Amino acid sequence: MFVTPRKGGRGTFLPEDFVVPTLVAGPRFRIRPIAIHDVVKDYDAVRGSLEQLEGRFGPEWGWPDGRFTFEQALIDVAWLQKEGQLRRSFSYAVMTPDEERQLGRIHVAPSDSPSADAVVVFWVRADEEDPSIEKELEEFVREWVVTAWPFETVRFPGRDLMS
Repeated sequence: MFVTPRKGGRGTFLPEDFVVPTLVAGPRFRIRPIAIHDVVKDYDAVRGSLEQLEGRFGPEWGWPDGRFTFEQALIDVAWLQKEGQLRRSFSYAVMTPDEERQLGRIHVAPSDSPSADAVVVFWVRADEEDPSIEKELEEFVREWVVTAWPFETVRFPGRDLMS
């Protein structure tokens, strides 16, 4: 199950008046908050990517493992949705423009490290036929978190060497 890292006693994660992004649409993908109705597509994306995802984001994330079941996916997605409602962390489904297929996820969470305001992890499903989607998503996410979010320093576990 996905475990959200917590910010260690450094105040609130986001300013109260910050409006959390809810939809980003582009020609090759749509990004929107993950919701319980996404569980079937999310489970398919995660199960098909277990080998690629296991251990990728480090032990602090504790997700996923090879025994990831549909029931765990249901709990996971519901938890992610609730975390967003409580403004503690934010998880997004990366969908095809027609929303027929989930391409991956993005998570924006508080950092445990005093050297960063937030951690952002993201991935594209292992069976995506177009390898350029991963690069395009990475470029987008890195720009998005510095322009649309109120963070000064962001860590990218699984992407940056020192994360």
